[in-house]
Amino acid sequence: MRLTIIESPFAGDVEKHIPYAKRAVHDALLRGEAPIASHLLFTRKGVLDDAKPDERQLGIEAGLAWYQVAQLSALYLDCGQSHGMIQGEERATAWGVPIEYRFLEPVPLTERLYWESLSFSPPCARRPSERLSRCHGKTSA
Repeated sequence: MRLTIIESPFAGDVEKHIPYAKRAVHDALLRGEAPIASHLLFTRKGVLDDAKPDERQLGIEAGLAWYQVAQLSALYLDCGQSHGMIQGEERATAWGVPIEYRFLEPVPLTERLYWESLSFSPPCARRPSERLSRCHGKTSA
């Protein structure tokens, strides 16, 4: 099983993003991966309070630390690409962790081909911060 970090939006529309992240974890498990979705774990009641900036940052850093051992970063893009996902993408690039761009819902072929082509490009060829609004023309907080 590949150690896989799940990147999906969390902040903003939390009621929509939590079930989506759970579906992403399920998808990764069905692919034979061992996924971690730190944004689902660290934001649970009694762990960290995402509304407190210092605790939110602690959770982000703890999640990003997993890139030291990860074998794959899977970015799930149906709900857009958040700033947190871009941070994860940049950390994956810095640590040389392969990145895959995934969708749980059907998307136009041209868009899917665009993201899949990035999944196989060398890390130095990616500029994550320039692609914030590429997914369905949306951004997420």
